[in-house]
Amino acid sequence: MGFVGYTKLSDSDGNYCLRVQKEKIRVEEKQLERKVVSATKWSTFTEIIAKLVVPLTNIILARILTPDAFGVIATITMIITFVDMFTDAGFQKYLVQHEFKDEEEKHKNANVAFFTNFGLSVFLWGIIILFSEQIAELVGNPNLGNVIAIACIQLPLTAFSSIQMALYRRDFDFKTLFMVRMISICIPIVVTIPLALLGLSYWALIIGTVFMQFSNAIVLTIKSKWKPQWFYNIKILREMLSFSIWSLVEAVSIWLTIWVDTFIIGSLLSEYYLGIYKTSTTMVNALMALITASIVPVLFSTLSRLQNDNEKFNQTFFNMQRIVSVLVFPLGIGVYLYSDLATQILLGSQWSEASEIIGIWALTSGIVIVLSHFCSEVYRAKGRPKLSFLAQLLHLIVIVPICLISSKYGFWTLIYARSWIRLEGVLVHFIIMKVAMGFSILRILRNVFPTAISAVVMGVLGSFLQKLYEGIVWSCISIIICVVFYFCFLYLFPDMRKAINALRNKLKPSGIK
Repeated sequence: MGFVGYTKLSDSDGNYCLRVQKEKIRVEEKQLERKVVSATKWSTFTEIIAKLVVPLTNIILARILTPDAFGVIATITMIITFVDMFTDAGFQKYLVQHEFKDEEEKHKNANVAFFTNFGLSVFLWGIIILFSEQIAELVGNPNLGNVIAIACIQLPLTAFSSIQMALYRRDFDFKTLFMVRMISICIPIVVTIPLALLGLSYWALIIGTVFMQFSNAIVLTIKSKWKPQWFYNIKILREMLSFSIWSLVEAVSIWLTIWVDTFIIGSLLSEYYLGIYKTSTTMVNALMALITASIVPVLFSTLSRLQNDNEKFNQTFFNMQRIVSVLVFPLGIGVYLYSDLATQILLGSQWSEASEIIGIWALTSGIVIVLSHFCSEVYRAKGRPKLSFLAQLLHLIVIVPICLISSKYGFWTLIYARSWIRLEGVLVHFIIMKVAMGFSILRILRNVFPTAISAVVMGVLGSFLQKLYEGIVWSCISIIICVVFYFCFLYLFPDMRKAINALRNKLKPSGIK
């Protein structure tokens, strides 16, 4: 007895369908790989230019403004970044990570995120204006009430650009983000520096930042295929918040990890020490971001698309981690060894006290970036931001008492304690990656062993070369010797030789053989 409308597939038909399905998967994988390579190129190009222009701007400003002015900006930035977390509420990560049925559903979610974001930013800005004096006293700067209120105009401006930026990252359209970034990094040159030369002190930095956010909002809104349209749905908001609320909680915990030391220094010490500390660490972070900032957005977008394919997901993580370690490990050790030269070049003679901070922060940053920062991208891409929050919470439990206790023994004790305690976060991420995500810790360490050992050997050579002669000329020559030695030593490892050649071929412009 047969069934009407039922046709049994022959073995040949079944094999054909299987081949078609496999071919479709291969095509999709190649398309994703091309998008990743293209996105990485544009993201890298963007960050290289940005990290050349931005430090150059800071080098000029550091010679015009005093550490006290940078201390004021550090306090204002601490407040703005805290409030900005609540206005975004994790919507950017949701729009990048979530799989939508079609473009219409994606745009509806974008509209809900945009109007929620903008409404919260205006509301919170109003709260800041009303309680600006109390906020200023809380952060240890009672005379900054009006300054904080005016500077926070950035909040609603950021709301105009954040959603568009998330959609560009989701689509791997880093070419457009490159153009936007190029415009924004020119703002300090034409606005901030001239105002600083006119004697406006920290107001020059505030006005320059406001202009930067304004340009981002205008350009992204004009260029974006998606334009805000009046649509709001509470059901969609609830669905977004079910994911985003944990991203928000995670963001708060990350903010506390980053800024708790700033709050302690600002409250217990002076604006001078706060300016020295925050400017030094920011300069090191910007230097490291020359490498990481071009990788992390692409990594998160790629892992999000591969979240259901564990094998390719894990391989992508290890590939990116190794690529970053090639540059970050030697950079951290190099800046540590030549911190005096780095400080002289980047900040000038009035910042001589910053040398020690720059050196130790660079050394620990190299370790932390490679071994723990990328772990958070794994949690988010898998839709498990709770794990990142747990990691930050376990890290905060150690950081806060260490900072409070060490601050009683002086500024430098706090600096060294804060720098080295960051390594506790690496241990926390290792445990979570092993227990919750199933990653092999031994494989993570083995993955970066060639770059780590090469950087350490380079550091020993650099330390020896420094003892031979003194002076800026010899320092520059010894740095070149260290760089050449590092890559030659690294090339001795067969896996690294293969990886470097493969990366070079992928990033090589088409048409060049």
